[in-house]
Amino acid sequence: MRKSGLTVEKLKFNNLPIRYKLIIHFLLISILPSIGLGLLIGWTVDQIIEEQSNENTMQLIGKVNTALENDVENLQKITYLISFDPGVQAFLDGTEKAETRLKEAGTSGESAEYNIRKFLQGFTTLSSEIAGIMLVNREGDFISNEMYARPETRVTNEAWYKQAVDNKGIFKIVGHPYGRAVMSHVDYKESEVVSAVRAIVDPETQMVQGVVLVDLKLRVIAETARDVTLGKTGYLTVVDDSGEMIYAPQHPFMHKIPAGLFRETSGITSETVDGRHLQLIYRTSAFTGWTTMGVFPMEESAYGVREITFNVVTFVFVVCMLGMTASFYLAYSISRPIGQLASFMSKAQSGDLTIRYWGNRSDEIGLLGRSFNSMLAQISRLLSLTELQARQKREAELRSLQAHIKPHFLYNTLDTIHWMARSKGAEDIAEVVQSLSKLFRLGLSKGSDIVPLSDELEHIISYLKIQQVRYSSKLTYSIEVEPRLRELYVLKLLLQPMVENAIYHGIKERRGPGQLTISVVEREGDLYLTVTDDGAGIPEAQLSILNDRLEAVGSSSSDAAEAEQPLPGSTGSGYGILNVQARIRLTYGQPYGLRIDSRQGEGTAATIRHPVVREVYPRD
Repeated sequence: MRKSGLTVEKLKFNNLPIRYKLIIHFLLISILPSIGLGLLIGWTVDQIIEEQSNENTMQLIGKVNTALENDVENLQKITYLISFDPGVQAFLDGTEKAETRLKEAGTSGESAEYNIRKFLQGFTTLSSEIAGIMLVNREGDFISNEMYARPETRVTNEAWYKQAVDNKGIFKIVGHPYGRAVMSHVDYKESEVVSAVRAIVDPETQMVQGVVLVDLKLRVIAETARDVTLGKTGYLTVVDDSGEMIYAPQHPFMHKIPAGLFRETSGITSETVDGRHLQLIYRTSAFTGWTTMGVFPMEESAYGVREITFNVVTFVFVVCMLGMTASFYLAYSISRPIGQLASFMSKAQSGDLTIRYWGNRSDEIGLLGRSFNSMLAQISRLLSLTELQARQKREAELRSLQAHIKPHFLYNTLDTIHWMARSKGAEDIAEVVQSLSKLFRLGLSKGSDIVPLSDELEHIISYLKIQQVRYSSKLTYSIEVEPRLRELYVLKLLLQPMVENAIYHGIKERRGPGQLTISVVEREGDLYLTVTDDGAGIPEAQLSILNDRLEAVGSSSSDAAEAEQPLPGSTGSGYGILNVQARIRLTYGQPYGLRIDSRQGEGTAATIRHPVVREVYPRD
């Protein structure tokens, strides 16, 4: 069995063209090793550069964190200096003890509040990064040069004040002051400053005497983070411990930090945002609690790798091209004649029978080419003959399908009966016979296959008059058609089978009188003739089979004889509607034809899609 398998594989290889054998040989000895070496080098360089890139980014983030920690540490020192000032202590005490301290501090000559404001102004003057400082005692009184509270607002009820009290004198950064009742004279936006607070605690009683609120300008943080660029579009962003963005560029890739993203104090992770794969490198500051995060697309994570990979790929590509060129040149000189003949055969296989082999060779290839030309000529003659026979067969089938209503003597006999009934005074019989006579006259149409729509409608009206005599008040009908459409031409005897089915299988089966509607509309360049009834409807399973049979009529797998086969589950043969479908498909082809929609117990709608025909040319 093993020997047999090896033989089969060997035969498959032997069946390959010579040029493919040469190319495979070259791939095995030179190109494949070159490609493998290039992939190995690219993978190794990718790993090394990615590690170095991540390490450098982490170092940059560490430096940014250090700079931010220095800024925040300066704020912390300022709050300590403020709390040690005697005037501030006097303001926070708010008692007679405060007046004694003020006198000891030598501030009795000036307003105590003025001296405190002057003291606070010194910090904002020396430190341009400070947007404002507010000092609040436990009674809710406050002093500030830059900030003020809204009227009827008790500052001690603010969330930042309560956070400072809860921290018991520990410096805390509260982030952007969203929803705060404290305003700034400079009218900074809430997103343009970051607030920090610290409670001033009495060292003897450990009671909170007041709170120092300091606003830091965001531009200080922005200048530190904005100067760092990661790749082409990467950036740094700063996030507080609650996940709120402290700083982000104008058009960040991420507008919100997912919960649980920072599981450790530093690390590398990835996230998919709006279909873009992002790499995140972050480090959290133990002092500020802020996390500085580098964000950049995955494709930019190792920009230098692509350059090295490009050079490797270029080298491998050049080697492959040189080898392929040499191999193809050798194969071309050997297999060119065979390839030409194979190309001609491929075009002939796709249906182009006009192709011919042009060559004056006298070897085996020339013999094959001349035999190929003779074969195509014979196939062309056979196809022409087959097409002629098929056209004749199609016309014969069309004539056969329309030959079911043909006797000329019939309507002459009906005319005689009509006048005999009138002479005897039987007007109802005369009217029925007259309608029947008109029905046959219009049905014959002097042998024409295509009639004006007005004649087709007159034909169906005659048929409906006969049916109304039979069913009396059980049948009512209406015809809806625009006058301009009556001048169009349609295949004759399209509507009668539809109306007959609607009466016998729809209205007849329902209780009470039924309504039948015939409508003709032009839509999107086609004519739609619809026969609708409110009869018994068609069961879903039978409707599916019926539409499948209708769709199969006129297809390559269908035969005209199928129109004579009865429909499954039908009490009649179903010949009428299949006849209509066959005539439309034989005359106009796809996608024209009949489609039936129905709901059991509600009614049925049969729609014929017919091309718009404005004039009829005589047959040759």
